[in-house]
Amino acid sequence: NMSLYHCDCVLHENPFHSEAECFKEQGNAFYNKKDYYEAFNYYTKAIDACPKNASYYGNRAATLMMLNRYREALEDSQQAVRLDDCFMKGHLREGKCHLSLGNAMAASRCFQKVLQLEPDNGQAQQEHKNAEAVLQYEKMAELDFEKRDFRKVVYCMDRALEFASACHRFKILKAECLALIGRYPEAQSVASDILRVDSTNADALYVRGLCLYYEDCIDKAVQFFVQALRMAPDHKKARLACRNAKALKAKKEEGNQAFKEGNYESAYELYSEALTIDSNNIKTNAKLYCNRATVGSKLKKIEQAIEDCTNAIKLDETYIKAYLRRAQCYMDTESYEEAVRDYEKVYQTEKTKEHKHLLKNAQLELKKSKRKDYYKVLGVGKNATEDEIKKAYRKRALMHHPDRHSAATPEVQKEEEKKFKEVGEAFTVLSDPKKKSRYDSGHDLEDDGINMGQYFQWLSAAVVEANVWGPNQSSSSGPGNFFFQFG
Repeated sequence: NMSLYHCDCVLHENPFHSEAECFKEQGNAFYNKKDYYEAFNYYTKAIDACPKNASYYGNRAATLMMLNRYREALEDSQQAVRLDDCFMKGHLREGKCHLSLGNAMAASRCFQKVLQLEPDNGQAQQEHKNAEAVLQYEKMAELDFEKRDFRKVVYCMDRALEFASACHRFKILKAECLALIGRYPEAQSVASDILRVDSTNADALYVRGLCLYYEDCIDKAVQFFVQALRMAPDHKKARLACRNAKALKAKKEEGNQAFKEGNYESAYELYSEALTIDSNNIKTNAKLYCNRATVGSKLKKIEQAIEDCTNAIKLDETYIKAYLRRAQCYMDTESYEEAVRDYEKVYQTEKTKEHKHLLKNAQLELKKSKRKDYYKVLGVGKNATEDEIKKAYRKRALMHHPDRHSAATPEVQKEEEKKFKEVGEAFTVLSDPKKKSRYDSGHDLEDDGINMGQYFQWLSAAVVEANVWGPNQSSSSGPGNFFFQFG
């Protein structure tokens, strides 16, 4: 008769009870000193001496909880309430263990049991609220995961783990979402902590592999996915991630090979296909965008290449190669301000001689772009010969000479006179090898000590005095020969 046996213990009629009580008292002493390992040993001795005493199991459960051994504590708590269904501390501890392990529904039932026995029990009331809060955070996290709001899931799991500190399930979900938002070291730390306790945990192996996969360590990632599948053959996430990792690696390598062989159209298509495999793989996709931008530049798809570099940078703001590629594209399209901005970003991050040279060159081109483009004024290319420059000058000077527009409105006359002066300015610089060289290298005209204002007054007067309408009408000795008869 169990109740009689328990009564015998209380009445000291059981010869082992005195010894068990002594062990319990020693256990209590060590517990109060926070020496939980010794307390555990003495409570175990008490249980061995009197295995039907609910309080001994309750005390050992409390000690195991202090040691964060909640699964063992749960077993002792359950045994305690099996021995004594009215043992409130037993029900409370069982509820706390369930809650710490993330089973909020079971925890809630335990706290309700206490409240049935003692409706005003403040601890049970508070713990019941905590259990309800964890259930709420679980529901929110599930919905947020479906919405792909992974930051919100991390927030919900952090709140839930305040009450369910030993729940591997919550920790794994948090770690997975940390990986999905690119916080790989934190995710790895959580997964590694679990693997130290349980090396066969398939979920933790999956998350560890996921971090490696998203850090572009695909071969190592596959090893972890395979290991996870060995522990849990039906692990859908590990199976999908393993398939994606292998497909992504293969497609990327195919694209790289096509690029090396000079098959740029094929490489462009292969990188595009690789980008559709897994939108969550931020680091690899950043590289794929940058690779496609490189191919796009080769195919003269400069605008698309700039867009690809921008996408790469959105995924990885520290990706120097993408900034360099985009800056070169900006240089190719003469968008020098944008190029300078990107090269400045690169040089701030990595102060190398090469990056400094690229920045200086972009700054020079920006400075040059803000001056008058003398080549454009004459309508010639930057590699035009001396003869081509002379011919272009004669043509443009005739086109914009004030006498030709004497019948035009004052506004037109003013505009043509301005253009005429620009043509003369351009020719003065580009026809002189030294000035042309300084202009091409970005030096200001003022550096040469030229008073361009006085020069243009003389130029205008000289050309007006000369008959510039053609060789048949020009004076053989006038200044017109200086401008138009090059021989």
